[in-house]
Amino acid sequence: MKTIHLTKDEFLTKVANYEANPQEWKYLGDKPAIIDFYADWCGPCKTIAPILEDLAKEYTDKIYVYKVNTEQEQELAGAFGIRSIPSLLFVPMEGSPQMAMGALPKASFKDAIEKVLLGK
Repeated sequence: MKTIHLTKDEFLTKVANYEANPQEWKYLGDKPAIIDFYADWCGPCKTIAPILEDLAKEYTDKIYVYKVNTEQEQELAGAFGIRSIPSLLFVPMEGSPQMAMGALPKASFKDAIEKVLLGK
């Protein structure tokens, strides 16, 4: 599986409908997810893009790796308070999502996937 680019409408149906449930996080997916808020012009975003592609393939049956272009989806980025990119939202099946800022090394991504998303 590859990374999956999301529009706001797709986000509302696949991840969370924050418009219908503004006070409560209710994840709609059937696997944990990483959501990469990025922009095409962002150097650190370009650095982690191949890492995220690798992780999407490596964990293909266990997690989703979504990408949200903050230039095209400004309303969605605003709803999550994205002020710097890359911003990465780690979304477990249960509990609240966790945000990480900046370009992380692959080992840090794997660590977060195992602990936060897969609960190992």
